[in-house]
Amino acid sequence: MAHPPQKSAPRTETPGLPARRAALRLLDAVLRRGLALEQALDSAAKGLAPSDRGLAHAIAAETLRRLPDLDALIDSATQRPLPHDAKARFALRIALAQALGLGTPHHAAIATVLPLVDGGPRKLVHGVFGTLMRRDVQFPETPVLPDSIIERWQRHWGEAAVDAAAHAIAAPPPLDLTLQRPIDIEGATSLTPNHLRLAPGTSVPELPGFEAGDWWVQDIAASIPARLIGRGPGAALDLCAAPGGKSLQLAAAGWDVTSVDISESRLARLRENSTRTGLPLHVVAADLLQWQPQAQAHAVLLDAPCSATGIFRRHPDVLHRVRPSLIKEMAELQSRLLARAAEWVRPGGMLVFSTCSLEPEEGEAQLEGFLARHNDYAVDPIRAEELPAGIVSRGEGTLRLLPGALADAGGCDGFFIARLKRTG
Repeated sequence: MAHPPQKSAPRTETPGLPARRAALRLLDAVLRRGLALEQALDSAAKGLAPSDRGLAHAIAAETLRRLPDLDALIDSATQRPLPHDAKARFALRIALAQALGLGTPHHAAIATVLPLVDGGPRKLVHGVFGTLMRRDVQFPETPVLPDSIIERWQRHWGEAAVDAAAHAIAAPPPLDLTLQRPIDIEGATSLTPNHLRLAPGTSVPELPGFEAGDWWVQDIAASIPARLIGRGPGAALDLCAAPGGKSLQLAAAGWDVTSVDISESRLARLRENSTRTGLPLHVVAADLLQWQPQAQAHAVLLDAPCSATGIFRRHPDVLHRVRPSLIKEMAELQSRLLARAAEWVRPGGMLVFSTCSLEPEEGEAQLEGFLARHNDYAVDPIRAEELPAGIVSRGEGTLRLLPGALADAGGCDGFFIARLKRTG
């Protein structure tokens, strides 16, 4: 009797492959299309389980932290350099980042990237990876920064800042919380009032006080602009407010806060945090170049859109995608936003301007241009007692946080902050 033909079993995908495929998409989005890592994540990891989504992000971030080191290793094991946009180079970067940076077993690191390449490049990827593993290669203790970053930051801030940045990028930064109410969390340290610092990788939703809204996640540097405004009461505008940490600080300090941002999606997180913490905010989705408040405010905080190069520890993609053209574009936008914000401060009130950028065009030069155009504003010097221990303002009373600040305590993001008083 003839037997019916047997159906072939469905081909099962290599375990772990979806996360690596998503990591490849993320790197392509950052390095070839110039997108921010977080901006590309939803599309690149669409349909993945949360654990795979997190793994894809971790692989991409580790690859971006160590990109010059990875490429140097790859080039040391090939007869001719691979094109920088070759899929084989991308696959090797992912495999090596896992094996050398994330502790992934070597066989798993290579097995999960080989399906990402076809034909001859697969043999090349396998051979180069095997050669490097047999050499027992390791990452250098201090990562190498991209050449463009070294040149620019050395010119602006000197060799010590560049060296500090290289040390800072070596590992993910700690987790900082801003407290609404006092709370004890095991293993946490405090660097300033209403602040706790925890180890990198701490799971946020599982921490005590999350559901009760006792705190929110916010780098200690990012908490300084709102701290400089002090306590209410009075009307305060938080401009470019999402994701909302500064708005929550102001509300907790007794201000009647209007939070304005152009992004509806980012404002959703702000609203969630407002609900979770029970801190009331008037939330407005609007373009600040078109919007107008109903009345002038006692205090205005403009944490302006910028290149975000100061948050490279958390977002290493900025080291590779930020170009001088973007810095120029952001500086021009900041100038226009500052001119708008200046109109909304009542006489005698204060304007705090900040950017999480390490580019002077988005800080010192921006302030200089603003003061030259607005003789009714003057710098209100930042006092030592207003700052966390170990952070010092500059002679003219502004604050420039460079790589190396608070290094012994885990570091902080790079920022420029100026507090201004409207004199007339």
